[in-house]
Amino acid sequence: MARFTEIGTATIPGKGTQLRLLQRNDEFSIKIAGTTGELMNSRIHGSEDALATLACERIADQSAPRVLIGGLGMGFTLAAALAALGDDAQVTVAELVPEVEAWNRGPLGSAAGNPLNDPRARVHIGDVAELLRNGDGEWDAILLDVDNGPEGLTRKENNWIYSPDGIAAAQKALRPDGILAYWSAGPEHVFTERLRREGFSVEPVTVRALRPGKGARHVIWLAW
Repeated sequence: MARFTEIGTATIPGKGTQLRLLQRNDEFSIKIAGTTGELMNSRIHGSEDALATLACERIADQSAPRVLIGGLGMGFTLAAALAALGDDAQVTVAELVPEVEAWNRGPLGSAAGNPLNDPRARVHIGDVAELLRNGDGEWDAILLDVDNGPEGLTRKENNWIYSPDGIAAAQKALRPDGILAYWSAGPEHVFTERLRREGFSVEPVTVRALRPGKGARHVIWLAW
């Protein structure tokens, strides 16, 4: 079997941790240097798809919906959001690491069908927290997949997004009847209750990492 070859590296701003982009034939992997396991793999994206599909199906009938995605990753959440929405939608992806955008416009883009080529897609290079803090009824849906879940793995600053202050900022950034969705590698009852304390109705949905019935069980929180 062919081995993975490193085709790109990038440093996570503010932490100094290095991301590694690896390729083996048509398969891609992103890892954190110095750790075991993968951060993401192009063959395992069922729950990233579900993050977009579950949220966007609730706003698909709205006129000119505006969607914010926190975290570009390998582009699968963006691709699923675009597939679920009409031609008048606008989807903005906030990506902290500039090289990740470059990878998605380069060799990695084909994995998710080059969603950045879609005219409805825009990229904001920077922390999604900036857009949440500055937002005021701007978004019909906010989809957050910036770390491993409520307990930050790649960057401790990500914890703010899951804090009461971060949740309140996201709530303020939503339009009336907007939907907020979070991705997590696993369940967290405390976070479910935190969302409820901030005034949201909440539905934690268990999804499979690979495809329905296959792969690890991940969680999508839908809050409205």
